[in-house]
Parts: sequence; structure tokens; C-alpha cells
Amino acid sequence: MLCISVTPTSRTLARVDLLNASRQGDIIELCLDHLAKEPDFKELLDGVSKPVIISCKRKQDGGQWQGTEEERLTLLRQAIVAGPDYIELDLDIAPKVPRFGNTQRVISVTRLDRPEYDIDALFEEAVMHKADVIKFRWPTRTLDDAWPLLAAVSQRRGLPIVGQGIGRPELTFSLLAQKYESPWIYAALEKGMEDHPGQATVEELREIYSVNEIDRQTKFIAVAGFGELEEETVRVLNAGFRAVSLNMRCLPVEIDRLDRLGKMFDILKVRVLLANSELGTRLRSFIDVANEADAATGFFDVLLKQADGWHGFNTLRRSTLRRLEPKLREAFPHETMLNRRSALVIGNGGLGRTAVSILKERQAVIGLSGPDEKQAQAEAAELGIRHVPFQSLYDTHHDIVVLADSALQKGSGRMQFNPSYLRPDLFVIDFASLGSEHPLGAEARERGCYVVDGRQIWTDLLAARFKAITGENLSVHADNS
Repeated sequence: MLCISVTPTSRTLARVDLLNASRQGDIIELCLDHLAKEPDFKELLDGVSKPVIISCKRKQDGGQWQGTEEERLTLLRQAIVAGPDYIELDLDIAPKVPRFGNTQRVISVTRLDRPEYDIDALFEEAVMHKADVIKFRWPTRTLDDAWPLLAAVSQRRGLPIVGQGIGRPELTFSLLAQKYESPWIYAALEKGMEDHPGQATVEELREIYSVNEIDRQTKFIAVAGFGELEEETVRVLNAGFRAVSLNMRCLPVEIDRLDRLGKMFDILKVRVLLANSELGTRLRSFIDVANEADAATGFFDVLLKQADGWHGFNTLRRSTLRRLEPKLREAFPHETMLNRRSALVIGNGGLGRTAVSILKERQAVIGLSGPDEKQAQAEAAELGIRHVPFQSLYDTHHDIVVLADSALQKGSGRMQFNPSYLRPDLFVIDFASLGSEHPLGAEARERGCYVVDGRQIWTDLLAARFKAITGENLSVHADNS
């Protein structure tokens, strides 16, 4: 079931939010800590057609309560008298608020400083305080942080357990909890009304993830990261899965440690990982099989679990080559190779490494630069190419420039790239944004450069990934306008 959190600041808005949430969710959490004035509970609950949980979170638990603790306890006791379906009580105050009427008690354990792993002891304490439902809530910054929370809700116990992550990666936990039949998961009514920053909205869970259709048979495809490009990847692939009637969904994840990743993926039956530029440069030790050309880049953006282990691929490299060859023939019609032409890669990480590998194969003379001088210098030394200080770019001449850093800014400031460098005969590969045209890529096109459009590369890349995962053609198009 879907529990929609409403966080009104006034009694009038509370009434409206409850009615709107009734139309969209299965359960409603009314968060009293956002209200400026004491509510009339009878009036608020009258006519609400779905079960209501009333909560009031302290600031120390991530809430907005401004009053004293005694005032909060009084408010919760008054709420119980009004007869809501559930009242949420912190574990430490549960003994101070007796059971009343038919209202069920959600005993909540919140840990903002660190995940709480002693689930069994906390469970027994909550049972002792007459819990009907037990709730665990803590930050789920990475898959490792979400793991004990997921273990808690997926195990069969004498009382139901619900969990709630905090932060944008809560989405990881919510989707997994839905698969493993948690009593309910949480969502915000709409943008701007989140219980905590980054909380998914009910529209997002329904429109992008079709959350009500997720069950124990759903296969998850892990997508590393929560940036705009990753979110668009999720949107397109999930729509593609639905179009061919496959019970698959993307699972956004934030991955830190690799030592337990294989075991966690095995338990979750995750057999595909799509890595972003940051993670993809850290995966070599995790991969069991990779071909020589992909391994040479030091970057893997697709991992597939097969009988002999995890296979790593650089699909960005393949998609780039498909788009690059025609443009190279157009720009350099009499050359089969780049014949020692000078190339500059601006950016570090997986995008930059992939560009360096492609240019090396075509015998270009390559320099590497980037706003982070130390990282650029270290990567240049590792890759065996020349480092070009960012401030010295304009003292150099190159035939080819690769924009390989999404944070690269157009301008004339100290750490910005001056677009006057983009002369009409320059060959530019726009890796900077992929899913959308980077301002410098647009500038290069307008100035008459030969431009390899990153949006086209990304469209090819998504189609290739979808084919590798499903064996089907992708019929949904990316929004890369």
C-alpha cells in the first residue's frame, strides 16, 4: 500500500491535503509538526475516506516541531481521542501515551546519526509498549545503509514492520520494500510537500515506476546515481519495459562500498547494473570478464551477471564509435586515421577515459585537462598522455576537442571555458551532458564546428542497453531536446 505524507502549515490546507491524498493513496500520514496552530481533529478527519496516521516529529528526528515536548505529548493525546486509525509514537514516549479506543499504535524508531542495526532488541521493546505496527526510519544514503532496513521489513515477524528512508535514496528502499511486501511505503502528495528533502511523490512512483504493479516476480535493473541523466534513463527504460509487457523496473541505487555488492545483488536477484561516470571507473576489481578494448578504457557503464561472473562493458565507447565515424569522414575525408592530429579532452572520470581510448585507437596526440588540476594531472599520468593546465588551454592549438565534464561552464572566468576557443574548423565531441545539449556543445554548433552530438550518442546507448537487457527493440524515445 502507498502511504501519502501530507505536511500542511495551516488547518485549511490540512483539510484540502487530506481530501486530495484520499483520492490518490491507500493510507495518509498527517504530519502535525508542520502546522502553525493547533488543529481541530474532528473537523480534519471528518469525511476522509482512507485510514489516517497522525504523527508529530521532533526536530531531532527530522521533523519541524517548534513547541515543547510536553506540548507535543498533549497534542498526540488529543489526537488519539479523535479516533484516527493510527497514531505514531516515538519509542521513548510510547509508555507516556496510553492506548485509547480502536486507534492502532505505530511505534517509531528514528536514527538520523547512523543506521540502527539492533533490530531484534528494538522490536522487542516496541512490542512491550503495545505496538500494533513497528516503524524504523533512518537515512538511506547508500545501498549499504538501506540493507538492514530492508532486512527488517522483509522478515516475517509477529507484528508488521514498515520502514522509511530519509533523503533521495529512500526511493531505493521504497521500491525494494514494495517488492518484498512491506505493509506500506511512503510518498509525498506533490513536489514542495515532502516529509523530508528528496522524498518521491505519489505521481513519480505511479507514473515512472508503476509501483502498484511491482511484486515478488519483478526483476530490478540497478541504475547507479540520482542525477538528471540517471533519472531520464530510468524514465525511458521503465516505459520501454511496460511497452513490451515485461515485469522489470529500474532500481536507482547509490553505491559506495563494493565488497558486499555482489552478495547483496545476489540476494536481490539483480543481474544488471548501469553505472554512471563516477562509479564506472571503480568497478574493475568487481568485474570478472571484460574484453580488451573495454578494459583499456578503465570505465564500465554496463555490468551483466552471467554464469561465469560479472561481465563488464563500455557501451558508451560503442555508441560513440557509431556516431563518430561518419563525422570523422566528413571532417577529415582523406584520412583513415587521425594521423597524429592534436586532440584535447576536457574532463575526468569515465567520459574522459572513454574519449582518450577512442582517440588513442585513431593515433591522435592527446592532451587531458580539467578544472580539477590535481585529478586531471593524475589521470593524464595514469593514461600516459600529456597534461594541459586548464589555465593554459588558450595557449594551445588542437584539431579535436572533447567536452567530457558536465560541470564545465561557459564563460571567461578563471575556471570557465571561453567559447571563443571554438573556431569553425574545430572537431568537437560533446560528451558533457549526453541526455541534453551542453551550452558549449550548442555554442560549437552555432560557430560552425564539426560536432558529434552527445544526445545522439545517448539515444543509441539507451537502445543498445535495452536490447542487451531484454532482447527487444526500444520503442520509447528519450526527451533530449
